[in-house]
Amino acid sequence: MTSTRWSEEKAWQWQQKVGWLRGCNYVPRTAVNTIEMWQAETFDEETIEQELGWAQAVCLNSVRVFLHYLVWEAEPEAFKQRLDRFLQIAQRHGIRAMLVLFDDCFNKEPKIGPQEPPIPGVCLSRWAASPGRPRVLDRTAWTGLEAYVKDIVGSFGNDERVVVWDLYNEPGMEDMGEKSLPLVEASFEWAREVAPSQPLTVGMWANFEDTMHRRFAELSDVISFHTYSPPEEVRETADRIIRLNRPLLCTEFLCRYRGNTFANIVPLFFQHRIGWYFWGLVAGKTQAYCHWSAKPGDPPPDVWQHDLFHPDGTPYDPSEVELLREWAKRTPFS
Repeated sequence: MTSTRWSEEKAWQWQQKVGWLRGCNYVPRTAVNTIEMWQAETFDEETIEQELGWAQAVCLNSVRVFLHYLVWEAEPEAFKQRLDRFLQIAQRHGIRAMLVLFDDCFNKEPKIGPQEPPIPGVCLSRWAASPGRPRVLDRTAWTGLEAYVKDIVGSFGNDERVVVWDLYNEPGMEDMGEKSLPLVEASFEWAREVAPSQPLTVGMWANFEDTMHRRFAELSDVISFHTYSPPEEVRETADRIIRLNRPLLCTEFLCRYRGNTFANIVPLFFQHRIGWYFWGLVAGKTQAYCHWSAKPGDPPPDVWQHDLFHPDGTPYDPSEVELLREWAKRTPFS
């Protein structure tokens, strides 16, 4: 029998159990996108082990990790084995994972196999949508997408190492608009059919008041959102969505040159009891430290956009590391 959306009571019970989630969006520095992260030839356990150790050292307790449909489609059992190994590494470092299944961002027609090298100076220059626009729009391809959701959520739906399911990152991105909404709704149906013990969510990322974003909130067990805005706008957003009376997670933030910094935003999240995941961890092939407006060949910026560490593990700004450690000593939940 298909399960239904969690009650508010059940959502708040989950919140009390897991506590204050503090994390990052994670891709190892050796991967240009999530296809490269998960393919057998480039799955880099040694780097993942090292970098999640750095995450543990700054008291992060969760990571938001994007999976990729194409890698699963090519070798579903081997993909799940690599995901299990990733979760083992994370568990050793006291870190639980939020897993993301679909994503509308950037390269609309991703391909399996060797990935192109990053374009110098360009943020997320080779990021690959999952499953890619053609499959989102072609419902004859949805048999495979349904099998993917049910296989992954069914295999890890009672796994304590997984803390939340984020079924679809930024649906409607790349001019998709509401054309992505049917797959969002179907993803919730498929996931609920296998009845995971963890909550389901999909993040509000643009106009929180439009029909599509309201639908995201209606479907989600816990409410998640993205914000790279200045602090006053983040506060306004929090004040608005806290009225939905469910646990809140900010699953993307950190844009230093807009004032969206750890020092400005983490205290606000604490005040509103919002779990959080900043973008990036270690500067690498995704080049997430570059600005969105940068052009090919631009030099690295003095003020990083995203990421916390240099590739050798030294922090971009040591004061940020100390701040994260200090806030980890507190809890917004009684």
